[in-house]
Amino acid sequence: MAVSEEVGALVARADVNDAACPSRGVLEHITSRWGVLVLAVLLDGTRRFSELRRAIGGVSEKMLAQTLQTLERDGFVHREAHPVIPPRVDYSLTPLGEEAARQVWALARWSESRVGQVVAARAAYDRA
Repeated sequence: MAVSEEVGALVARADVNDAACPSRGVLEHITSRWGVLVLAVLLDGTRRFSELRRAIGGVSEKMLAQTLQTLERDGFVHREAHPVIPPRVDYSLTPLGEEAARQVWALARWSESRVGQVVAARAAYDRA
């Protein structure tokens, strides 16, 4: 079976509720703490590694590198290395990445708008 036929068959039976479905890995990558934040920052445009690290509070260099590599492998992030000294690498969203970023950023913004209600619910739960 050719690769395109394999992909077509996979897409036809994709089911995120199926433990073996690769869509679970995709969902994990784009909804991870760092994945969401990287995608969100890149919605504003191309960034260098150091700019991403400054924009995303609390991310280690190692986790940022791993997250970028995963998102690049999945086709969400484009990495462009410029042959200059010192080395310069730019990261940007692919069209697929922009689509995913808009989806997860909407969820992130929603969580910001509802954090007060969640904190109150937690306090009520803890008191009970």
